[in-house]
Amino acid sequence: MTDLFDTHAHLHFPQFAGDLDAVLARARAAGVMAMLTVGTDLETSRAAIALAAREPDVWATVGVHPHDAEAADDRVLDEIERLAGSPRVVAIGEIGLDYFRNLSPRHAQVRVFRHLLAAARRAGKPVVVHCRDAHDDALAALAEGDVVEVGGIMHCFSGDVDVARRALDLGLLISIAGPITYPKTRTLSDVVRFVPGDRLVVETDCPYLPPQPHRGQRNEPAYVAITAARVAELRGEPLAELAARTTANGRALFRIGP
Repeated sequence: MTDLFDTHAHLHFPQFAGDLDAVLARARAAGVMAMLTVGTDLETSRAAIALAAREPDVWATVGVHPHDAEAADDRVLDEIERLAGSPRVVAIGEIGLDYFRNLSPRHAQVRVFRHLLAAARRAGKPVVVHCRDAHDDALAALAEGDVVEVGGIMHCFSGDVDVARRALDLGLLISIAGPITYPKTRTLSDVVRFVPGDRLVVETDCPYLPPQPHRGQRNEPAYVAITAARVAELRGEPLAELAARTTANGRALFRIGP
């Protein structure tokens, strides 16, 4: 059986409230041996911690998504930093910049991103970075925030080879999600072939971005096997080897034992 790590899921979101046990059972049956459930604001960060406390193969992150940055005052940011010290919290995230939807003003996104990068350094934990149509500003903030000290993941990577190279130079891992299975993914396919094997991880971002066979449906951790298979195919590697390596990369970054 493959040994897979879904390095970015939102299992504590309402979309899984009715059948989470079945979702987790299908993931385990598909070879997913570890899952990271990712907070996006104060409420969901607390929910992620609670879920990780119940499930031995689920870990949590805490953070403020750029969409929610405008509502994140100092009280919220201080509480996120406090929660980062909780058992089974292995990273600060999802944090970053999103200039595609701009649901929070850009100045608010940058303020929260920089604050939580500093919090990650203080906590000594890696970051999980969301970046959409904001690569120059995000990479600049990551460099200025000395992300190399703690490491992290560029989640659901959407840039080109040049952006990937710049992220790798900052010590970050590149995470590949379901869009690699969609038609017309030449740029992302080039990234998959370019990234060194020891800097690559896979994810679902569930309940969002299901792989091609499940387009239009809710995504779930079991489907990370489909993404991993496509990544292995593009790289010309056996799936078992690709799965083992990406899982080892994620476990090493988050300091999660087997």
